[in-house]
Amino acid sequence: MDQEVYRGAGVEIKFDGRRCIHSRMCVLGRPDVFVPNTDGPWIHPDAAPVDSIVEVAHACPSGAIQYSRLDGGAVEKPPVVNLIRIRENGPYAFHADLSIRGEADGLRRTLCRCGASRTKPYCDGSHHEAGFSASGEPESRPSEALAVRSGPLGVEPLPDGPLKVSGAVEIVSGTGRTIDRRTSAFLCRCGGSSTKPFCDGTHAKIGFSDR
Repeated sequence: MDQEVYRGAGVEIKFDGRRCIHSRMCVLGRPDVFVPNTDGPWIHPDAAPVDSIVEVAHACPSGAIQYSRLDGGAVEKPPVVNLIRIRENGPYAFHADLSIRGEADGLRRTLCRCGASRTKPYCDGSHHEAGFSASGEPESRPSEALAVRSGPLGVEPLPDGPLKVSGAVEIVSGTGRTIDRRTSAFLCRCGGSSTKPFCDGTHAKIGFSDR
């Protein structure tokens, strides 16, 4: 079962194994709560204060860790600035009020840019096996500050083609440097573009398939 639910006194934690990219933010952030490779339950929601667990969930780039507060505390709001972070030799890390293929999909997701994932458009870690190499620090492009920097962000994986992104977004490097500011973009997901992270049509030349 990919969806796991662990309920404590103050918080319910949900873990979606289909979305996990093993960034290890959880096991490094709260090793007393997230204890992998153990017999029985591996998530212990009562082992730490709720606010600490919430911080770990907010640091999970793929959104594999979700939570529901049972203590009446504040819930997470969409970010003030929509971001797409380019991970070194890895996926796109989205942080926005997301819809993917027209369906609401939370605030955080990591989407494949190597072309090898078996769960497209989501990253499943296949970039490691494929030996994908792509900088997380592409050159910055001239861009003006956006009048609106938040709001819904739509992602449409085009058939055998790029990710079409619609909405205000800042594309940033792995270190947080602004690469571009856009209200729409076509992002490479075949792994072959010479203008990464943007699509240059290479998917058609190499016969990329999103299946």
